[in-house]
Amino acid sequence: MGATDLDEAVTAPVTTTASRVRRRRRGWGLAACALAVLVACVASLAFGSRVVGVTDVVGGVLHTDPDNIAQVAVASRMPRTVLGLLVGAALGLAGAVMQGVTRNPLADPGLLGVSSGASLFVVVGMAWMGLSTLSGYVWMAFAGAACAAVLVYGIAAAGRGGATPLKLALAGAATTAALFSMVSMVLLARQDVYDSFRFWSVGSLGRATFASTAEIAPFLAVGALLAVGCARGLDALAMGDDVAAGLGQHAGRTRALAALSTVLLTGAAVAVAGPIAFVGLVVPHVARLLTGPDHRWLLPLSAGLGAALLLVSDTVGRVVARPAEVEVGIITALIGAPFFIAVIRRHRVRDL
Repeated sequence: MGATDLDEAVTAPVTTTASRVRRRRRGWGLAACALAVLVACVASLAFGSRVVGVTDVVGGVLHTDPDNIAQVAVASRMPRTVLGLLVGAALGLAGAVMQGVTRNPLADPGLLGVSSGASLFVVVGMAWMGLSTLSGYVWMAFAGAACAAVLVYGIAAAGRGGATPLKLALAGAATTAALFSMVSMVLLARQDVYDSFRFWSVGSLGRATFASTAEIAPFLAVGALLAVGCARGLDALAMGDDVAAGLGQHAGRTRALAALSTVLLTGAAVAVAGPIAFVGLVVPHVARLLTGPDHRWLLPLSAGLGAALLLVSDTVGRVVARPAEVEVGIITALIGAPFFIAVIRRHRVRDL
């Protein structure tokens, strides 16, 4: 037996074992994600101003008895739960795509200005263009998200070195602060409709209806399909543009499709629920612990974990201030801010 044959005989079992362990970890990760989503859905339907049991949750979902107050309460929470699933999945997926295409562990629609851009355009449309329907909000949110993404990338790309991860993070933070200041300026200028605008300053699922969910669902579906279609391209981009080109991937096309998917996912989510930060930052990091960096697994798991995180945050917000509620955007900020600090401490400035 030659040296090459001996090396192959030794490495083959190791490779097979590593592959088996990786598949097992991914399987357990998907199972844990599915369980987390199920528990989050049950909690979202069961907890609120009135706490109901699991039996009433099942009854309220399958066949609501109008004489059963508990089942009626469950039925009234179903639109909110469905919307939370979709918005959370969209934000988690958008965060994973942004982190992949920018190779920046701090990337998130809320931190890089995309959500705040969408929010500003919606508020301006309501204040000075007379918009009052979700269909109008959606297109304004798309325009705002796209403009904010181009602005942040343009600021980061200026100067020596181009759009490095650190410059993207700094440009995104500065742009987010500026755009939210503009949102506050508009809110203060129109006190007569302040209550309607306030919804777009923190993020909330309180206005959920099946009609609004159905209206933004097609945009979320297209955005999700584009994101999943970029999975192989994002894996190649992680190794650099030259390597990606050598593997037959078009870096520019991958970035364009990834940007379009992010705009669709974030714009639709903001139009219906307002700006909700940190979901897209937190869940991709957790998903990588379960699946590794392969985007074919990372993207769907980020969507599932994003849905679970947003539903849990919304449920906590309804419970801690009962019978009132704390908007879900505030709860996700309380969860995400410490995580953001931890990520910064783990990835030193020179690593970014």
